Amino acid sequence: MVPQKQAEEAIVAGDASVNDGTDGGEEGRVDHEPIHRFKSLFWHGGSVYDAWFSCASNQVAQVLLTLPYSFSQLGMLSGVILQVFYGLLGSWTAYLISVLYVEYRTRKEKENVSFKNHVIQWYEVLDGLLGPQWKAVGLAFNCTFLLFGSVIQLIACASNIYYINDRLDKRTWTYIFGACCATTVFIPSFHNYRIWSFLGLGMTTFTAWYLAIAALIHGQVDGVKHSGPTKLVLYFTGATNVLYTFGGHAVTVEIMHAMWKPRKFKYVYLFATIYVFTLTIPSAAAVYWAFGDQLLDHANAFSLLPRTGFRDAAVILMLIHQFITFGFACTPLYFVWEKVVRMHDTKSICLRALVRIPVVIPIWFLAIIFPFFGPINSAVGALLVSFTVYIIPSLAHMLTYRKASARQVGSMRIDAALDSMRPMGFPDDVVRKSIKDLLKVYGEDGWIFIEEASYKLLIETIIEGQQEGRAGRDDGSGSGEKSGSLEEMCDKEERCQEQKCLPVEIDAEKSPSKNSQTHHHFISKDDSGQPQLGPPVDFAPTYSPMDCVLTNQTQKPSCGWLDADDEED
Repeated sequence: MVPQKQAEEAIVAGDASVNDGTDGGEEGRVDHEPIHRFKSLFWHGGSVYDAWFSCASNQVAQVLLTLPYSFSQLGMLSGVILQVFYGLLGSWTAYLISVLYVEYRTRKEKENVSFKNHVIQWYEVLDGLLGPQWKAVGLAFNCTFLLFGSVIQLIACASNIYYINDRLDKRTWTYIFGACCATTVFIPSFHNYRIWSFLGLGMTTFTAWYLAIAALIHGQVDGVKHSGPTKLVLYFTGATNVLYTFGGHAVTVEIMHAMWKPRKFKYVYLFATIYVFTLTIPSAAAVYWAFGDQLLDHANAFSLLPRTGFRDAAVILMLIHQFITFGFACTPLYFVWEKVVRMHDTKSICLRALVRIPVVIPIWFLAIIFPFFGPINSAVGALLVSFTVYIIPSLAHMLTYRKASARQVGSMRIDAALDSMRPMGFPDDVVRKSIKDLLKVYGEDGWIFIEEASYKLLIETIIEGQQEGRAGRDDGSGSGEKSGSLEEMCDKEERCQEQKCLPVEIDAEKSPSKNSQTHHHFISKDDSGQPQLGPPVDFAPTYSPMDCVLTNQTQKPSCGWLDADDEED
């Protein structure tokens, strides 16, 4: 289908261009082709699958080892129900965030703002849609949440390695892993987490199924009890830890911006959450079934399982995954700091890494001061995740679309499109049908691509449909005539423009044998300035602005965006 192909090309061309500066001819391209393939495979990610791996890998980290502890506080039934409830609700708010991101980016691109060397972040979306007060709120909650999320990963590294090597105390291990995690300053953006996201999700998948299988093989301990929930405070403590499991929204906008086709993200988070359910629910339920109330005194599930080669492998894999998760949590903080010191647009990886070091140092310091991640998990879930994941995105969406004019932006945009197409001779019903077909390809948030370059995609789609219809009629009548290609029609238009021709629509006379049709004639100006009617030719406009386009439109060509004076409730 032509619109589908055009959609792919339009989005990829806008977001997926990667230039390494090698313009040395055919030989240079051949020499660097293996390097390009290597970078594309391991370094440059931006597909839907990359986003899915990033979301799923970021959701499941150290919390995988503390969910059995939460089940002992909640009970089996409440633990499963709350996981499903928070996961689906989090997917819905992630969808709201994706809608707001597209809205913000659409408005900025209408103002000719370029994001070539700029990563859009959540607080910038709030600033652009709701003002500086919301920017401050979003920045405060997101940065605090990501800061403590990074601290938790460092503490968890030291806690996990202690089950393999207890010759060093946990603070010493925190020093070591803090230095290791500081190397994430060399990863430029979420584009470059392709291989790490894939490996990270594989590691958590292994660990989750190890916990489930090991617990089932171990069986229930003697006198096992499943008395949860016993206290209200324990119940809500466990609920906040489950809430933290699905609180990866602080990096949602950055992951979207790293995609080649951000419009497809709205379902990515949901599918990632569904996969996470297959990891968290079986593992937590199996460990709680085996050990019961003993988990109330053991926040880390590794502490109750016997030491085997599989357990050591799971510990090592979780250590590597926590390094990846640390990078996920810190990268948005790196971006914020780069923008503060005005180094965000630099292309030097080493210079950006040097600028990012001040972000790692306080995280490292806090991890050494607070060596216990269990209480921090609950505190972050109660105070930060609830606002970052659920409250702020929901309020932002409601306030952004609180007016009728904002909710009906699609109708205004189609009116603007009709106004722009009428001077070119396209019937309204054809324009509406073409827009409907394109929105099926792009989704409801695809107006940005339809309006791009003065409705280039829409015009090409209409012309393609007319060519196909003409070819079908010619085949049916057996005339044997073939319609001209788009390139030929463009050449005709260029020749017309060179001769200073003006397209004028003249309705053909109706006859019983033929339907009424619209033919394009050209009026050329001679030396005396008197118009002369030329012979009819096939005229097919392109997306290029024409000097002769009529301007008496019923609406301004604002691509659907109303001025502040025109808004109505």
